[in-house]
Amino acid sequence: MDRTNRRIILAKRPSGEIDNDCFDVDEAPAPSPGVGEMLVEVEWLSIDPTIRGWMQYDTYLPAIEIGAPIRSGGIGTVIESNSKAHPIGATVSGMTGWQRFALLDRAYVLPEGVSPEAALSIFGVTGLTAYFGLLDVGRPEEGETVLVSGAAGAVGSIVGQIAKLKGCRAVGIAGTDEKCAWLTDELGFDAAINYKTQNLRREIRRHCPEGVDVYFDNVGGDTLEAAIGNLALRGRVVLCGAISQYNDERPRPGPNNLPVLISKRARMEGFIILDYASRYPEAIADLAQWVGAGMITYRTDVVEGLENAPAALDRLFTGANTGKVIVKL
Repeated sequence: MDRTNRRIILAKRPSGEIDNDCFDVDEAPAPSPGVGEMLVEVEWLSIDPTIRGWMQYDTYLPAIEIGAPIRSGGIGTVIESNSKAHPIGATVSGMTGWQRFALLDRAYVLPEGVSPEAALSIFGVTGLTAYFGLLDVGRPEEGETVLVSGAAGAVGSIVGQIAKLKGCRAVGIAGTDEKCAWLTDELGFDAAINYKTQNLRREIRRHCPEGVDVYFDNVGGDTLEAAIGNLALRGRVVLCGAISQYNDERPRPGPNNLPVLISKRARMEGFIILDYASRYPEAIADLAQWVGAGMITYRTDVVEGLENAPAALDRLFTGANTGKVIVKL
């Protein structure tokens, strides 16, 4: 087997929109595993908005170093191992990065029957983020209205379906009529708003006449401001992401209507999925039950080829994707 490790590395930090100059490609021999390590041949990559932040600055994880592979989750097969828990031939999920071979000291072995697409979407960061963000941070109650931005994306599409399972009304915000139709016709959302062609504030008021009890924010910016303006009494805002602002070269002014939180006795809270690591099995068990019963569905947007990983990341920021973006090497 040829063990030349082809990698996509960070060539420079982005400023504004990501361009091709941010990436470079190099090759080196695959490393050998040390004590407790394994060498994984990477087959799938998880493409997530947080990669954009890791490329530029320290977040909840240190920024990617210049010259290092782009950080991301992935799935592959163990081809060398000094770890008893990860035998040769096992399919594992871990922080592989954008490269053909990854040296890992920790990884999860995929259970029998779970596909890589499912492991990276509904049973991966996507499903876990939707589960804990909505249920633990948003705390919806039966009969309440849940508004979701980025609703046709990986996380948002799952949030709305969980809201319906919990007896709530689900209203989604997306950027095309096709995505809105997918939300209502296939995923069971009660309503969907095309923010590009409709008046967002007016449509939120129309579809949430008694106010928004839980707003799950994946977008930030003007959409966040519009949702705050229609919060119900004791409404909750779940801050999951702000993808509309990640490419801004200067910080954008925040919502100008934050005093609404005072008058509505509302709460706005951010979260990081790593905080819930000890409870991942709980979430996966529930998600598996719902998927098995046909109560939740998910969609993946698969891009072929390691060399196309930068273009796959760009799909998140242009709105070209529906569902979870994954690269198949």
